[in-house]
Amino acid sequence: MSSHKKTHHEEHVDETWLIPYADMLTLLLALFIVMFAMSQVDKEKFQQISEQFNVIFSGGKGVMEGSDRSISPQLVPNKSSSASEVEDKKMNEIKKMLEEEIQKEGYTNEIKLVLNKDSLEIAVQDSVLFASGDAAIRDDVSRLFHILSKILFSVDNKIKVVGHTDNVPIKNSKFRSNWDLSAMRAINVMQFLVDKGKIPPTRFLVQGSGEFSPKFDNSTEAGRAKNRRVEIFIIRNYPLNETDKKETQADKKETQTDKKETSESH
Repeated sequence: MSSHKKTHHEEHVDETWLIPYADMLTLLLALFIVMFAMSQVDKEKFQQISEQFNVIFSGGKGVMEGSDRSISPQLVPNKSSSASEVEDKKMNEIKKMLEEEIQKEGYTNEIKLVLNKDSLEIAVQDSVLFASGDAAIRDDVSRLFHILSKILFSVDNKIKVVGHTDNVPIKNSKFRSNWDLSAMRAINVMQFLVDKGKIPPTRFLVQGSGEFSPKFDNSTEAGRAKNRRVEIFIIRNYPLNETDKKETQADKKETQTDKKETSESH
């Protein structure tokens, strides 16, 4: 009797689900790789921007819309330079650029700049920004203040805005006194810079001094006109001491001498 071999058929688990599952994992992996790459690009861009803004504007176009002129050359700090030296160079560059714009706009008599050991002071007569007896910023305010708002955005310094009036009393439906007028003017200048420059309001200090901090003689019309002003202070993060001031002045003299010698040699 012949023996019959029994054929055993093994049962196989259905594994067709593995194919779409593997495809899904592959797609998820690709998605995460793309997201990671995008995040790295953003970090690099942010780093580049922050480095440029921490020093001063980049030398390229686009800081001021519609302008082909570089706002200011980029300052590359020397490793041996202290933080106060880097900031002082930046302050001087800002002052120089603003002086050029002030001259270009024809405001050399109405806007004055003073750079000292504590801040860069920008004193603006009221006629440049406001109508007589009013605190609203003029609709046709000079482009200079749009440039200023970009400058203030590019630095991380605290900004102080102080309003001043002359000693002629004011009392109307808008303002009870010169205190009110000076404070509201300072607030509106601050708000203009925040809106146009996208500057965080936390960086601002605002003060109204009324007629009580005159710099000129209030007995003359010319003196009263100069006393009606708004002062914008870019406050140094690293105030200069007397030694720093002397060294800075010596550096400036040395630089001017070098330039003179170079021009003479050519």
